[in-house]
Amino acid sequence: MSKDAVKSAQTGSRTGAATTPVDAGDAGYSKDLKARHVNMIAIGGAIGTGLFLGAGGRLHDAGPALALAYLVCGVFAFFVVRALGELVLYRPSSGSFVSYAREFLGEKGAYVAGWMYFLNWSTTGIADITAIALYTHYWSLFTDIPQWTLALIALAVVLAVNLISVKYFGEMEFWFAIIKVATLVGFMLIGIFLLATRHEVGGGTPGLGVITDNGGVLPHGLMPVVLVMQGVIFAYAALELVGVAAGETAEPEKVVPRAVNSIMWRVGLFYVGSVVLLALLLPGSVYSADESPFVTVLSKIGVPAAGDVMNLVVLTAAMSSLNSGLYSTGRILRSMAMAGSAPKFTARMNRSQVPYGGILLTCAVCVLGVGLNYLMPSRAFEIVLNIAALGVISTWVIIMVCHLVFVRRARADLLVRPSFRLAGSPATEITTIAFLLACLGMMWNDPEVGRRTLLLIPVIAVLLVGGWFGIRRRVARAADQEPAGSTG
Repeated sequence: MSKDAVKSAQTGSRTGAATTPVDAGDAGYSKDLKARHVNMIAIGGAIGTGLFLGAGGRLHDAGPALALAYLVCGVFAFFVVRALGELVLYRPSSGSFVSYAREFLGEKGAYVAGWMYFLNWSTTGIADITAIALYTHYWSLFTDIPQWTLALIALAVVLAVNLISVKYFGEMEFWFAIIKVATLVGFMLIGIFLLATRHEVGGGTPGLGVITDNGGVLPHGLMPVVLVMQGVIFAYAALELVGVAAGETAEPEKVVPRAVNSIMWRVGLFYVGSVVLLALLLPGSVYSADESPFVTVLSKIGVPAAGDVMNLVVLTAAMSSLNSGLYSTGRILRSMAMAGSAPKFTARMNRSQVPYGGILLTCAVCVLGVGLNYLMPSRAFEIVLNIAALGVISTWVIIMVCHLVFVRRARADLLVRPSFRLAGSPATEITTIAFLLACLGMMWNDPEVGRRTLLLIPVIAVLLVGGWFGIRRRVARAADQEPAGSTG
């Protein structure tokens, strides 16, 4: 444990469990997010490009066993969100896990957590604008427009939307999520109807025969399923948004448990259920990384307009994911800036109480993604998806480590755990961390993209160490200026 964490523990011992630290980065926010906003953000943030676009290429590579990969990763994703939910009820914060890392792991922990999360969402933003460009190219009207141009337009539109007050952000995300959930439900109803009536799909009859006649559950063996795991983890990457959003809701103690508990069955229904249906309707070889698998199915049943409608919906999903990424990084960077570990301008807020400085910084990185779409339009999505996986995995590992320290302090009577808890500590956290690190190691088996991504880890580590030595004095000054009771 770091010196900062030890100091915090000693402070807790003197003041007792009744004293809860505060985060200077939480000041100035409105509390305009309602229960329905947080509930839909919790599930809507996860239903995005990872499912709507990414599932196509993964079905092609891994076959029907992809459903099992979604289920396994979904269980561990639930553990992470449940742990985060417990920390949120202990102390709601818009700085979320960065604020908890500051309290339980010290400033170095918060610094690493924050910048790896920024890496996650800035590269996810690139994936989202790439997906938007790919979706738009589905229509012949836009085919001649370069992919990078469409990506730049999408980024500009979502930036403008995100600078509105949090109330309007919550409302837009609510309706975005409603559209995504309603679309998935609609597709599943159509898929069940096609199965029940044995309606021809793409020249074949849907059912178990589609799987058994095309290589079975593992048409290409087990290794492709293992290789797609990090991509599946990416599909769940936005689930931690519920922790950030809790800092801007009036009653987190009521809202968060309901939102977190609903995640597990929704994962089983939407992710696993939709992938099973896709596998029963068409062979995996028919799906493509360049087209949403839902669009593929609807186009094959002879109703072209249905494919157009679905494509519009998945375009909305990608816009929603990008919007959520800008929202969360803006709040995380502000928490870091108030502690001295992010540029000062990222702490700035506009009149609508939106931290626009951090949002603009994330957008600046996404502009680099526009360049990637210009240079490598065919590989842009897969490249940034793998880099984002590094940020996702590191974020979730840090959440679980924070929870381990949190539980240890609770057992030492330094603080009080809420009644809403992650069960099975410390075995649950350790197993989850081991699984996440194993997913990271699996990337080595993909020499084209995954292995090159892992080789970036030493580069990222050097940048983080160099950055820390560059800002550590500023962090120390910020800590000296914090009022009594602040974290860190």
